[in-house]
Amino acid sequence: MIRRRLFALAAATVAVATTLTACGGGATKTELAGSWKEIVAAAKDEGSVTLYSTHSPDNLELLKKAFEAKYPGIKLKYVRGTDADIIPKVETEIQTGQGTADIQMTTDAGFMENATKQSWNVKVVGPSFDNKDYNRTESIIDDKWFLSSATVFGYGWNTRKLPKGLHTYEDVLAANASGGKLGITNPAGIPTYVDMYRRIDADWGGGFVEKLAAQKPRIYPSAVAIDQAIASGEIWGSPTVGSTMLDTKASGAPVDFVVPEDPFGVPWHSQVLASAPHANAAQVLADFMVTPEGQAAISHNYVAALPDIKETGVPGSDLLAQDIELPDPKTLDQDSVNEYQKQWESLFQG
Repeated sequence: MIRRRLFALAAATVAVATTLTACGGGATKTELAGSWKEIVAAAKDEGSVTLYSTHSPDNLELLKKAFEAKYPGIKLKYVRGTDADIIPKVETEIQTGQGTADIQMTTDAGFMENATKQSWNVKVVGPSFDNKDYNRTESIIDDKWFLSSATVFGYGWNTRKLPKGLHTYEDVLAANASGGKLGITNPAGIPTYVDMYRRIDADWGGGFVEKLAAQKPRIYPSAVAIDQAIASGEIWGSPTVGSTMLDTKASGAPVDFVVPEDPFGVPWHSQVLASAPHANAAQVLADFMVTPEGQAAISHNYVAALPDIKETGVPGSDLLAQDIELPDPKTLDQDSVNEYQKQWESLFQG
């Protein structure tokens, strides 16, 4: 679906009062007010909300400013890290009943499935989820995981180091891009990156990943770190940088970014945690994240879950976050991810 969408255009009031509890570890009991108006009032009394997310730090800061402008009585705190950092924290908070996070935003399909089975999350109830443009049927899983944003990975490069750029996988494998000039992400503990390497190996020709390893690229923990390294000239380019590079380019950095013919994309979904210490503020933030104002912030220079949001999406297409498929969790079980990591390390770090 992602390929068709990318290139076809190229040339109300809710629920009754509920008590929410989590299973599997005695997570903190949290209470939700009744009508949406009452939920918002209770959220202001709670006064703060905490988001754990793997999204771009810049976008999380934009979200914080936009949310606090809309709800001045509620402070948004966020903790940014990789899924390998955040998921163990969430699991510990659930199992010990010592909740800090109210909402978690992730790309890990396997964890999402497990969290729902373990009742680690609760239903989202905000009125914005029923906006027809949000497309609830395609955007919410089990009434709990809500689509928040998405990204597309592509070729990024420093225009001073590589004036001709990177436009094909042959460019990535060219001699002038070898010897530490490229940067790639380490998939350690991150199923999303495992899925990415599998996909680009299949889509860009059998053996591509092995050939990429022969280029001796530098290894980074995230696409955000690669973006920064390209902008500084520490590396010359990357075949696995996110669309955040468009924002880096807009800031005046000597970089450019294109989406390859066979791109890889990743959607973010978010959950309101059953252990949330601020149950009402969590619902208010969740609702805000899928409003036009929230999407303009969290999806700035990413792919939005609403149409016609300025400064979101990929130039030349009408791609929405709903068009980027979530990986099949059955292919990303822990044993499979660990086995691939060993193979990857033997290629890139052996």
